[in-house]
This record gives sequence, structure tokens and C-alpha cells, in this order.
Amino acid sequence: MQHDVKRSEHSSSQIELLGPPTWRFALTYAVITVVIVGLILAVLRYGHTLAPVTAETPHKVTKVGVHELSTLYHVLLALVSILLLGRWVGKLFVYFGQPRVIGEILAGIMLGPSLLGQIWPTAQHFVLPAEVAPYLKIIAEIGVILYMFLVGLELNAGLIRAQAHATVVISNTSILVPFLLGSILALWLYPHLALPGTPFVSFALFLGIAMSITAFPVLARILTDRQMDKTELGVIALSCAALNDVTAWCLLAFVVGVAQATIGNAISTNLYAVVFITIMLVVVRPIAARILGQHSDTPPQRMAVWVLVALLISAMTAEWIGIHAIFGAFLLGAIIPHDADVAIDFDHKLEDIVKILLLPAFFAYTGMRTQIGLVSGWQAWGFTVAIILVATLGKFGGTCAAARFTGLNWHTSTALGVLMNTRGLMELIVLNIGLELGVISPTLFAMMVLMALATTIITTPVLQLLAEGNRMTEPNVDDYMLG
Repeated sequence: MQHDVKRSEHSSSQIELLGPPTWRFALTYAVITVVIVGLILAVLRYGHTLAPVTAETPHKVTKVGVHELSTLYHVLLALVSILLLGRWVGKLFVYFGQPRVIGEILAGIMLGPSLLGQIWPTAQHFVLPAEVAPYLKIIAEIGVILYMFLVGLELNAGLIRAQAHATVVISNTSILVPFLLGSILALWLYPHLALPGTPFVSFALFLGIAMSITAFPVLARILTDRQMDKTELGVIALSCAALNDVTAWCLLAFVVGVAQATIGNAISTNLYAVVFITIMLVVVRPIAARILGQHSDTPPQRMAVWVLVALLISAMTAEWIGIHAIFGAFLLGAIIPHDADVAIDFDHKLEDIVKILLLPAFFAYTGMRTQIGLVSGWQAWGFTVAIILVATLGKFGGTCAAARFTGLNWHTSTALGVLMNTRGLMELIVLNIGLELGVISPTLFAMMVLMALATTIITTPVLQLLAEGNRMTEPNVDDYMLG
């Protein structure tokens, strides 16, 4: 009897990855994937017949008299303002158990037209005048390029391979389902929120990819703060988020290529992208592994300049192809062994300067472009609520269903769905690209920013509720899932 009890407790405290027989598992997954992709294509084909009925144009900030000081002065003032406010607001969010990055993002929005511009327009245009936008944009883009390189360095391919059985299915489904729901939602939003001349295909593809993003760095920070990163749930969540990032950024490169080119040029753009990715994986990756190995004989300091040169060339190549420089930076970081001395050295040296100085410039620039005031009226807020619900349903529902399909229990599947719904900074990067390309309108941009904040803020309290519920319902079971 005692043996049976122990065996029962042991089986309930482990994540079971035993699913259906291999051939049936593969066949079922293939059929589901084909059906979802087919539905996406059907939505795109039908949506091609739609046309925007609104005439919204990108918002132009009205210039207010600014004190005659140099542009450099205002750029530095903007950086000081976002650094200080971001630190204070970030600390407030950390106090309430939220990721610091949420406070920093909100600080950028608070300094823009959404808050400061409403209560004190003169101060807002002094701190963030329209003249500094091009310079702040360059600083922000350099910061994002370096940040995406660091994100790539953090990817652990070995971790993904160790959990390949569940990771591939869960990660791909957590992209396909929200992508499908996002493209369906585009049928409703396109006539009301698309800019004139925006093709439906570009609009729907971009909305789909924006719904599919998971913020790998924010998710990793949440898991680390809650001491979950070493648990079985944490390992699977990190693996799924890492593979999700790789797949999503590849899809984003395709979407950007479609949005920037005509139909004929889009094909050549994506062919160039395939060639670029193939060369990086087949040629550059083995060279990087051999030269930069885990314990290379060459000191990391001597390799730093060559890695930076490779980073810039990779970013330049991606930009030249038309798939955005950040993809090249991310791809180079992903092919460098994450445990190599040079990777660790770069992470230590770049992390503070990128996250403390350069990313706040991105938050300030995003804040200048976010106009919450555009979301006015019951219809606009109805759109916003629908976007949040669809994003959550697609990401949480797709992840949870796929996790159950691979053999995970309900509690673990639910927790995994909550974690994968985290978007944060990665979503803002995608949204800024869409706004820059003219694929989404300023109004939709503001709605999507609210969605990114809402889906990230909700992660920690829901995980806490799951942890408390698990302890109440299963007091004798090892609480491995929630640390």
C-alpha cells in the first residue's frame, strides 16, 4: 500500500512527456498544422477584397516654441529624463512583483504626448521636442540591435534539443494559433484602422506576427525572480520561448520583406533572406563554434572587435536585403555558442550599457509615438479589448492545448500558457517596425502597446494564483512547477 502511494505521488510530481504513438503523433500534428496554415491563407485571400474606409494619416506632432538650445542638449535631456523616471517607475513595479521593464516602458509613454503632453504640453515638447526624434531614433535603433544580439547570445540550443519532443510542437502551435486568430481579427480591424493604401495581406500578416510574439528575456527574468528557471516547467518554458523567438523573427523577416516590396520583389527579398539564413547556419555557425568555442585559446578581448565587425556586417546585410537590421543581429547572436568565453564577456560588458542607457532611448522614442488619446470612444476601446482578448486566447489557448497534446498535465499546461503570453519589450520592437513601415496606423499602434503591457503585467499575479491554488489542492505534491 505504501509503495502504491509513493508511486502515485511520484507520477503526479513529474511532467509526463509520453504522448500518442510516434506515427500517430506526427500525423495528427501535421494535419493540425496544415489546417491552421490553410485557414490563414483563406483569410488572406478573402481579406484581399477589403479596403479601408477610414482616412487616418500618421499623426504629426505640433511644434511648440522650444527654448533655443542645441539639439544635442535636448537629446541628453531626454536620456536623463527617461533614465531617472524609468528607474523610479521601474522600482515601483518591482515592489509590486512586476518586471522592471514594464515601468521603464510606461515611463517612456508618460514623457510622451499620452500623459505629459496632455497635462503640460510645453514641458513635453521641451523634454522631447520633435527635432530630437531622428537622433533619438538612431540611438534607439542601435540599442535595439545590440539588445537583440544579446538575446541571441542567451539562446541555449542544447536546452531546446533536450526538450525537442514537447518544445517544437508547443512553440510552433503557440505561433500558429495566435497568428490565425490575428489574421481573422484583421478582417474586422482592417476597414477601420488600416492606413489608406495598406494592402490587407501586409496588414493581416503583421497583426498575426504581433500576436505571436513571446518576450524571451522578460519571461526568463520572471522565471529567475521566482526561482523557477531550474524547474522542469521553467526549462520547458525557456526552451519554448527560445524556439518561439527564432521562428517568430524568421516570420517577421518574411513579413517585412512582403511589406517593403511589391509582389515580385517580395519573392526575391525572401529568397535572399533564405540564402542569408542558410549561409549563417551552414557556413558561419561552424566557423564561430570552432574559433569562439567554449574555452577558446584567444582572449575574449582580442576577439571583441571581430565579433562587433561581424555583428555590424550581419545587421547591414539584413537591412540591405530588406528584412531589418535587428534580425541580422539576432541571428549572429544565436549562432555564437552561448557558453563561449567571448559570449559571456560580451554579455557582461554590453548588458549594462544597453539596458541602462540605450534601451531607455528606445522607450522614450516609443513614448513619443504612442498616443493613448487616439484610443477614444467606445468603439476604439472595444477594438482594444478585443485585441487583448484575442492575443491572450491565441497565445494562452494555443500553448495550453499543445502542452496537453504532448502529455503535460493541466496545471503545468496552464502555467506554461500564462508564461508564453508574456510579450513586453519584444512586442514593442515589432510594433515600431510596423509603424515605421506604415503597415499599422498610430491608433492601432497605441492599442497594441496597451495589449503588450496588459499581457505582460498579468503574468506574475496569475502565476501566483496558480501557485497558491496548487498548494491548496495538492498539499502533498512536490510543487516543482512554481518554485
